[in-house]
Amino acid sequence: MTEPAWIRMITDEEADAALSAVFDTARTPHGTLDNVMRVHSLRPATMTGHVTLYRSVLHSDDNTVPFWFLETVASYVSILNTCAYSLLHHWANASRLMGDPERAQAVRVALDAGRPEDAFEGKELALLHYAGKLTTHVGAMVKADIDALHAAGCDDGEILEVNQVVAYFNYSNRLLNGLGVSTAGDTVGYYKATDETGESA
Repeated sequence: MTEPAWIRMITDEEADAALSAVFDTARTPHGTLDNVMRVHSLRPATMTGHVTLYRSVLHSDDNTVPFWFLETVASYVSILNTCAYSLLHHWANASRLMGDPERAQAVRVALDAGRPEDAFEGKELALLHYAGKLTTHVGAMVKADIDALHAAGCDDGEILEVNQVVAYFNYSNRLLNGLGVSTAGDTVGYYKATDETGESA
């Protein structure tokens, strides 16, 4: 049986009242607590910080970039970081939100190959190139990278949204891979069958 992580995680049954309250804050609409959050259970303050950051980055009502595209950016970062956990969760979300299995398959093939240009153009392609460079060559970022996004039609708010998704998933991918977190026991994808406005870790 696959272990859920390389470090100990406190179960619902073991949690005291204070930790149970933190667990409840971080639960999905399914009522479950994904391992990406439970792995913080020995230091619950970091779970509170994590879930707050996650929801503010990917699920703010102020966001204007389409949710399917933010999930696609999350998936691309996770592919580049070889983070199977985040990729499993977030590609389930992205592909479902696209609502077009053929399109989703073409996008996945392009992202797996590191060639987003095979499935995207214009503003979306520029943002994916930015996400790729920020993930793999962070020290090489220059103002020209932002200038290229402006030239492609991105406004500063859109750039910030994608920047934060990339930054968050680089954090999350390192949390998950560094602690050997698996999806054992998780409900993959955050959505209930009747709700497509949720979130995933």
